[in-house]
Amino acid sequence: MKLRKMTLTALFAALCAVGGFIKIPSGVGSLALDTVPALLAASFLPPILVGAASLTGHLASAMYAGFPLGPFHLLIAIEMMIILYGFARLHIAGHQVLKWVFFIVANGLLAPLPFYFLVSPAFFVGAVPAILLATIVNAVVAAVVMPVLAKAAGGRFGFVR
Repeated sequence: MKLRKMTLTALFAALCAVGGFIKIPSGVGSLALDTVPALLAASFLPPILVGAASLTGHLASAMYAGFPLGPFHLLIAIEMMIILYGFARLHIAGHQVLKWVFFIVANGLLAPLPFYFLVSPAFFVGAVPAILLATIVNAVVAAVVMPVLAKAAGGRFGFVR
Protein backbone atom coordinates (compact mmCIF):
# COMPACT_ATOMS: atom_id res chain seq x y z
CA MET A 1 0.00 0.00 0.00
CA LYS A 2 1.33 3.39 -0.89
CA LEU A 3 2.22 5.86 1.83
CA ARG A 4 -0.28 8.38 0.45
CA LYS A 5 -3.18 5.92 0.78
CA MET A 6 -2.13 4.94 4.28
CA THR A 7 -1.82 8.54 5.35
CA LEU A 8 -5.19 9.58 3.96
CA THR A 9 -6.87 6.52 5.48
CA ALA A 10 -5.36 7.30 8.88
CA LEU A 11 -6.34 10.96 8.53
CA PHE A 12 -9.98 10.15 7.75
CA ALA A 13 -10.11 7.54 10.53
CA ALA A 14 -8.79 10.14 12.96
CA LEU A 15 -11.34 12.67 11.72
CA CYS A 16 -14.07 10.07 12.28
CA ALA A 17 -12.85 9.69 15.86
CA VAL A 18 -12.85 13.47 16.33
CA GLY A 19 -16.35 13.64 14.83
CA GLY A 20 -17.39 11.32 17.63
CA PHE A 21 -16.95 14.23 20.04
CA ILE A 22 -19.84 16.03 18.33
CA LYS A 23 -22.71 14.21 20.02
CA ILE A 24 -26.37 14.05 19.07
CA PRO A 25 -28.42 13.60 22.26
CA SER A 26 -30.41 10.38 22.35
CA GLY A 27 -31.44 7.76 24.81
CA VAL A 28 -29.45 5.10 23.00
CA GLY A 29 -25.68 4.91 23.08
CA SER A 30 -23.33 7.31 21.37
CA LEU A 31 -24.85 8.92 18.29
CA ALA A 32 -22.40 11.38 16.80
CA LEU A 33 -21.00 12.94 13.64
CA ASP A 34 -18.32 10.26 13.35
CA THR A 35 -19.52 9.19 9.90
CA VAL A 36 -19.15 12.53 8.09
CA PRO A 37 -15.39 12.17 7.46
CA ALA A 38 -15.85 8.61 6.18
CA LEU A 39 -18.48 9.85 3.72
CA LEU A 40 -16.07 12.56 2.59
CA ALA A 41 -13.29 9.99 2.24
CA ALA A 42 -15.23 8.47 -0.68
CA SER A 43 -13.94 11.38 -2.78
CA PHE A 44 -10.31 10.53 -2.07
CA LEU A 45 -9.89 6.84 -1.27
CA PRO A 46 -10.77 3.44 -2.73
CA PRO A 47 -13.95 1.91 -1.23
CA ILE A 48 -12.18 -0.66 0.96
CA LEU A 49 -10.11 2.06 2.62
CA VAL A 50 -13.21 4.22 3.12
CA GLY A 51 -14.72 1.25 4.94
CA ALA A 52 -11.56 0.74 6.99
CA ALA A 53 -11.52 4.41 8.01
CA SER A 54 -15.15 4.23 9.14
CA LEU A 55 -14.56 1.00 11.09
CA THR A 56 -11.52 2.41 12.87
CA GLY A 57 -13.18 5.77 13.48
CA HIS A 58 -16.31 4.20 14.98
CA LEU A 59 -14.30 1.98 17.32
CA ALA A 60 -12.24 4.96 18.49
CA SER A 61 -15.38 7.05 18.99
CA ALA A 62 -17.09 4.26 20.92
CA MET A 63 -13.97 3.69 23.02
CA TYR A 64 -13.84 7.17 24.48
CA ALA A 65 -17.62 7.08 24.94
CA GLY A 66 -17.05 4.06 27.19
CA PHE A 67 -18.44 1.39 24.82
CA PRO A 68 -22.05 1.96 25.97
CA LEU A 69 -23.25 -1.00 23.88
CA GLY A 70 -20.33 -3.22 24.85
CA PRO A 71 -19.14 -5.75 22.28
CA PHE A 72 -22.01 -4.78 19.98
CA HIS A 73 -19.82 -1.88 18.88
CA LEU A 74 -17.73 -4.36 16.91
CA LEU A 75 -20.87 -5.40 15.00
CA ILE A 76 -21.75 -1.73 14.43
CA ALA A 77 -18.22 -1.00 13.17
CA ILE A 78 -18.38 -3.92 10.72
CA GLU A 79 -21.80 -2.76 9.51
CA MET A 80 -20.42 0.75 9.02
CA MET A 81 -17.48 -0.61 7.07
CA ILE A 82 -19.80 -2.50 4.71
CA ILE A 83 -22.19 0.45 4.32
CA LEU A 84 -19.41 2.97 3.64
CA TYR A 85 -17.81 0.54 1.19
CA GLY A 86 -21.12 0.44 -0.70
CA PHE A 87 -21.48 4.21 -0.50
CA ALA A 88 -17.98 4.70 -1.93
CA ARG A 89 -18.69 2.24 -4.77
CA LEU A 90 -21.85 4.18 -5.66
CA HIS A 91 -19.91 7.46 -5.45
CA ILE A 92 -17.25 6.20 -7.86
CA ALA A 93 -19.96 4.93 -10.22
CA GLY A 94 -21.45 8.43 -10.31
CA HIS A 95 -24.80 7.63 -8.65
CA GLN A 96 -25.16 11.00 -6.94
CA VAL A 97 -28.68 10.50 -5.52
CA LEU A 98 -28.64 6.75 -5.04
CA LYS A 99 -25.54 6.85 -2.83
CA TRP A 100 -27.31 9.10 -0.31
CA VAL A 101 -30.52 7.05 -0.37
CA PHE A 102 -28.46 3.88 0.10
CA PHE A 103 -26.55 5.38 3.02
CA ILE A 104 -29.66 6.63 4.83
CA VAL A 105 -31.64 3.41 4.38
CA ALA A 106 -28.72 1.08 5.12
CA ASN A 107 -27.34 2.98 8.12
CA GLY A 108 -30.56 4.38 9.52
CA LEU A 109 -32.92 1.43 9.05
CA LEU A 110 -31.08 -1.78 8.14
CA ALA A 111 -28.01 -1.54 10.38
CA PRO A 112 -30.07 -1.49 13.62
CA LEU A 113 -32.09 -4.56 12.49
CA PRO A 114 -29.83 -7.19 14.16
CA PHE A 115 -30.53 -5.54 17.50
CA TYR A 116 -34.21 -6.47 17.12
CA PHE A 117 -33.09 -10.09 17.60
CA LEU A 118 -29.93 -9.64 19.67
CA VAL A 119 -31.29 -7.23 22.30
CA SER A 120 -35.06 -6.81 22.05
CA PRO A 121 -37.79 -5.47 19.78
CA ALA A 122 -38.31 -2.60 22.24
CA PHE A 123 -34.65 -1.58 21.98
CA PHE A 124 -34.88 -1.64 18.19
CA VAL A 125 -38.05 0.50 18.14
CA GLY A 126 -36.49 2.94 20.61
CA ALA A 127 -33.17 3.14 18.79
CA VAL A 128 -34.27 3.51 15.16
CA PRO A 129 -35.61 7.09 15.35
CA ALA A 130 -32.41 8.40 16.96
CA ILE A 131 -30.16 6.42 14.62
CA LEU A 132 -32.15 7.53 11.59
CA LEU A 133 -31.95 11.16 12.72
CA ALA A 134 -28.18 10.88 13.28
CA THR A 135 -27.79 9.26 9.85
CA ILE A 136 -29.72 12.03 8.15
CA VAL A 137 -27.68 14.71 9.96
CA ASN A 138 -24.42 12.98 8.96
CA ALA A 139 -25.62 12.72 5.35
CA VAL A 140 -26.72 16.36 5.15
CA VAL A 141 -23.46 17.66 6.62
CA ALA A 142 -21.40 15.47 4.27
CA ALA A 143 -23.55 16.37 1.24
CA VAL A 144 -22.98 20.07 1.92
CA VAL A 145 -19.24 19.74 2.60
CA MET A 146 -18.35 17.21 -0.13
CA PRO A 147 -18.58 19.54 -3.16
CA VAL A 148 -16.85 22.35 -1.26
CA LEU A 149 -14.04 20.02 -0.21
CA ALA A 150 -13.66 18.68 -3.74
CA LYS A 151 -13.46 22.22 -5.11
CA ALA A 152 -11.01 23.34 -2.41
CA ALA A 153 -8.79 20.30 -3.01
CA GLY A 154 -8.78 21.27 -6.70
CA GLY A 155 -7.39 17.91 -7.77
CA ARG A 156 -4.38 18.17 -5.45
CA PHE A 157 -5.33 14.91 -3.78
CA GLY A 158 -7.42 13.37 -6.49
CA PHE A 159 -8.70 9.87 -6.15
CA VAL A 160 -5.84 7.83 -4.70
CA ARG A 161 -5.86 4.42 -6.40
